[in-house]
Amino acid sequence: MPGFAVGLLANGEEFTAGFGVTNLDHPLPVDGDTLFQIGSITKTFSATAAMRLVDEGRLDLDRPVRGYLPELRLADADASASVTPRHLLTHTAGWIGDYFSDTGRGDDALARYVAELADLEQLTPPGALYSYCNSGFSLLGRLIEVLTGETFELALQRLVLEPLGLKRSFLFPEEAMPHRFAVGHANVREQPVVLRPWALPRATTPAGGIIASVRELLSYARFQLEDGRGPSGERLLRPESLHAMREPLVPATGLPERAVGLAWHIGPRNINHSGGTLGQRAFLMVCPDAGLALAALGNARAADQVMWRAVRWVATEILKFPRPPETPLIATDASVLDSCVGVYVGPTRRVEVGRLADALVLREIPLGGFPTRATPPLPGPPPAVVRYGFYAEDRLVGLDPPYTEARAEIVRDAEGSVKWLRYSGRLHARTVAR
Repeated sequence: MPGFAVGLLANGEEFTAGFGVTNLDHPLPVDGDTLFQIGSITKTFSATAAMRLVDEGRLDLDRPVRGYLPELRLADADASASVTPRHLLTHTAGWIGDYFSDTGRGDDALARYVAELADLEQLTPPGALYSYCNSGFSLLGRLIEVLTGETFELALQRLVLEPLGLKRSFLFPEEAMPHRFAVGHANVREQPVVLRPWALPRATTPAGGIIASVRELLSYARFQLEDGRGPSGERLLRPESLHAMREPLVPATGLPERAVGLAWHIGPRNINHSGGTLGQRAFLMVCPDAGLALAALGNARAADQVMWRAVRWVATEILKFPRPPETPLIATDASVLDSCVGVYVGPTRRVEVGRLADALVLREIPLGGFPTRATPPLPGPPPAVVRYGFYAEDRLVGLDPPYTEARAEIVRDAEGSVKWLRYSGRLHARTVAR
């Protein structure tokens, strides 16, 4: 991993540190002000902008989106008429979520993207099941544009970034270029190499387009720890609205203590969100009860492992959480294991599920499709084969590092047959059975 930055806010004090370099081809040292793509942490900023519109009486989370965007057309007519902003914010819209179409750099990028949603398969009715949905947040961004009469970028600047004093959080690559910024890397034959392109399509901005540092993320976290006021004392959100964002609304992993709220993922005594772009990784955890926040940014996929080590350190050394035991497995009949074997496909990956003794084995095959639909799979080592066991009915937990305690779920249809594998938060359709 070429570079990594970490920031901690605790007891009102702020600590940041950087390690390694921004770019193996043109290296500069990483520090607390180095800019990274924060990826899907952006969704919490988009949700904050939406909640400001709710407080102003301009947006009703439970009114159908078509009430604001009459031109909305989805593949499923019922979904077109019934999907609401709440469905978008909780990843329950039900259509294909990983759709990364480059609709240009113009101010009509989101409008053109939304017109393409009519081509996306509707997997489940709105509100039925959680399946992580980037495309839903692009639709939310278009909704914000229509309600404000501004581009999404201008609206986010006015509603969130400027009031919070986030002067070094950027939405366009040319804004970040005068500053020190990191680039993504992938491993080829065990050696990291720089990945291109660096910029993301404009239509993905509401889902994952912010460029920021760990210091900026800690400033954003301060707002999440307060009562809805910005650093100047100006009220940006009613306390009730801020708290509503972190209320658990939809189960996200099968674990009772983990859910999704309005964009935020809800864990034990914390709200959090991760982010991933082309060779860059990000994580933000906010612990309102403890007045604590952790931000971490890295420029290779291996950063994930370091981030989770940082999370565990904060949990055990600062929050004094007891170290959680390994998830106990339940005995599972061979016929149940065999019934899950097959190939499950989503838009950006294929997951092959086999059986090895009393466990399932999963292998993830990347299909490409990010940051644009035409992007081939990233270079890298051969896909790992990882054992998973059942810890509850239809609930799987990883058994092999670095996937230990990773979660997956078997999802069945009304007749009880295996229909999907929820893996990495997404529904993957079963295409080939044993």
